[in-house]
Amino acid sequence: MLIRTLSALECTKLLTANRVGRLASAKDGQPYVVPLYYAHADNHLYAFSMPGKKIDWMRANPLVCVQVDEHGQGRGWKSVVVDGRYEELPDRVGHKAERDHAWTVLSKYANWWEPGALKPVIPPISDSAPHVFFRILIQQVSGREAGE
Repeated sequence: MLIRTLSALECTKLLTANRVGRLASAKDGQPYVVPLYYAHADNHLYAFSMPGKKIDWMRANPLVCVQVDEHGQGRGWKSVVVDGRYEELPDRVGHKAERDHAWTVLSKYANWWEPGALKPVIPPISDSAPHVFFRILIQQVSGREAGE
């Protein structure tokens, strides 16, 4: 098995070609990892979620990590790790352009809202919990590839 380091361009291509990764955050020394549906654009990973543990932890500690991988032929694989910073895109004055951009980037893909539990509607349903748009600012990427 040959293992090699991916270039920054190869890492970016893998992030752009995929939609699901694993988001890691930490609070009070405890790590937490969950699946994340995302869209990659302009040095950010854009995502949507319902409020809960993931959002609470990222609000408390915005330093996060995302891992995305692809399986290749045989035992081959590629993996990219993003070190980044959580940035919430709230539904209030001053964030409309960023939030609209997140919506545009995510809505290019069919059923993008399903991992977030409910399709967001404008205006939100009065009885529902508010959905949260956020992005991960990519501060550093690294990647590896294994092949036979």
